Amino acid sequence: MTNLKDIKNRIKSVESTKKITRAMKMVAAARVKRAENTVKASRPFTAELNSMFKKLLNSVGSYSAETLKIKSAIDNYPELLRPREVKSVGILVITSNKGLAGAYNANVVRKTLKKVEEYQSQGIHSVLFIVGQKGLSALKRKVQALDCEIANTYLNVANNPSGTGAKLVVEDMAEYFIDKKIDKMEIVTTRFKNMMSYFVEEWEVLPLKSPQEEYERLHDNVPESLMEFMPDMHNILQKVVPLYITNIVYQALLEAQASELASRMTAMSAATTNAEKIINELSVEYNKTRQFAITQEIIEVVSGANAQAG
Repeated sequence: MTNLKDIKNRIKSVESTKKITRAMKMVAAARVKRAENTVKASRPFTAELNSMFKKLLNSVGSYSAETLKIKSAIDNYPELLRPREVKSVGILVITSNKGLAGAYNANVVRKTLKKVEEYQSQGIHSVLFIVGQKGLSALKRKVQALDCEIANTYLNVANNPSGTGAKLVVEDMAEYFIDKKIDKMEIVTTRFKNMMSYFVEEWEVLPLKSPQEEYERLHDNVPESLMEFMPDMHNILQKVVPLYITNIVYQALLEAQASELASRMTAMSAATTNAEKIINELSVEYNKTRQFAITQEIIEVVSGANAQAG
């Protein structure tokens, strides 16, 4: 029979764990609401920027860097728009710095490895740009067995998504693309749906594509609106392209943060429920053991009294 003291210590231990998981659930619930509001507020801007960018590209037609002052890779928008044969692909992987978020990080890592294996089967080399400590820890053990390398990591960006952090990532991505270290750039992130669910998604970032065919299909027989460019279309595109790419990465970071917090809230809620269940089971076991011990003592007292009386 289990010792009463051991059962009591186990109950105290699970109760302590329950307090921690409940506190983490409450913190995640408070943060996920703010993150959800931020994501929902940013989506209309992203959708409008995407629409405006497509119209702008459709109006420009051809691209030239002759009149541009190019100070960094992100300024060379004509090269960013130019597709080429894909020999290597860069994958921006967005995970979190902290665990205890259910299967959130594992799902993103699993999707990333699947992409790397697919590209490897096509003879395409993969270059990883990793946001978050959890992604780095999981993937650095795998890259040696695959045709893959880790280019850069961004641990601070995962804590607090911002335009500045997104711009830092974009500048590195653009530099690798302009230097032809990669020929294509994708993002593996999560799309926040609600407090209970999210989806792991792939977003293509570079090369930027002119949506000529799609635009013509959607706007068939619709009069083209006149767009005037001042000072000129190429200088405007040089400003808009970095904004467009940075916003894609920033939106991916926001979606990922909201998904992470929702997953953590769900995981901590389940952990708290499980702790309560274990405590109830241990309490029943404790009462049964205590009752057995009391009964055993009574039997011993009665047996002793009968022995003396005999």
